[in-house]
Amino acid sequence: MRRREVITLLSGAAAWPLAVAHAQQSERVRRIGVLQSQAADDSERQAYLAAFRKELERLGWTDGRNIRIDYRWSAGNAADAGKFAAELVGLTPDLIFTSGSVSMPPLLQATRSVPIVFVLVADPVGAGFVDSLARPAGNATGFISLEYTFGGKWLEHLKEIVPSVTRAVVIRDPTDRNQPV
Repeated sequence: MRRREVITLLSGAAAWPLAVAHAQQSERVRRIGVLQSQAADDSERQAYLAAFRKELERLGWTDGRNIRIDYRWSAGNAADAGKFAAELVGLTPDLIFTSGSVSMPPLLQATRSVPIVFVLVADPVGAGFVDSLARPAGNATGFISLEYTFGGKWLEHLKEIVPSVTRAVVIRDPTDRNQPV
């Protein structure tokens, strides 16, 4: 190898760590707030959050590298949900992820600008969390596992499948104040 090639190689190798450091510094770390209405030791919720983190990693988002995830657990306590909602908003996250109807009112009270993504909210329209499912408006949007307006359609299907059915019973959780009666 000639002297110039060696010098070029060494100077390039010496500059490489600086270029990598600059690239790492320029990548902004995004922040996600997570407010769960379950207890921190809830094994089912921990499994869901592990799947959430795994999917984020699959998409190139790694906690501690290019995102930071801050968790709060209210264990169904509305007062704690309010306190934790304010804490999370104070951390200026890029997004807040939540589950359950208990967390939504304090989050919406704490911010109308930080995007909120919810799951496991029974009736977000009826509760006033969003304007409609098709066009939520505001800063909240999410996924529901059960849409109560489908109840009539379920009864239609039941009548088609078993025409002799003349009565049906609906069982629901009466403690969920966000469910329509």
